[in-house]
Amino acid sequence: MEQRPQVLVRAVEGDPDAFSRLIEPLLDQAYRLAAVMLADRSAAEDAVQEASIKAWRKVRQLRGDVGSLRPWFLSIVANECRMARRTRWWSVIKLAVVASPAPDPQESHTDLRAALLRLPPDERLPLVLHFYLDLPLEELAKTLRVSPAAAKSRVYRAAKRLRADLTIEEVF
Repeated sequence: MEQRPQVLVRAVEGDPDAFSRLIEPLLDQAYRLAAVMLADRSAAEDAVQEASIKAWRKVRQLRGDVGSLRPWFLSIVANECRMARRTRWWSVIKLAVVASPAPDPQESHTDLRAALLRLPPDERLPLVLHFYLDLPLEELAKTLRVSPAAAKSRVYRAAKRLRADLTIEEVF
């Protein structure tokens, strides 16, 4: 079995099979990130596909070892999600306001997903990367292209804002 550093060297040299072996284990995490950021399965698939193509084109720019591959690729996915949110054709169309159904009184759990989706994408991203994809702070910092202290601060601030948005009703 070929070692990953050798596969990285071959991918940087232009071997598509080597690149595929490197990126394939990251695709699930990339899709999960895109799905949460875009809240649309089809858009998430498109974003990951576009990010994979961009990563292939930019693989020669990858600096460092195999350990830097995941934050590098996830940052490309995150950027692709930002671009997709900016350019969605339907974001310009004003839809009629539809009254939401009355909440079910039997339902006592907090809708964490909805609260997360209400956060702006730049605040949602550190939470998804750290808590949903289990990226350690060092990789989170590389993905966000900030210092580890700044990454920790972004997670803290976003979690604080998310916590304030959640309402937990006690049922007696």
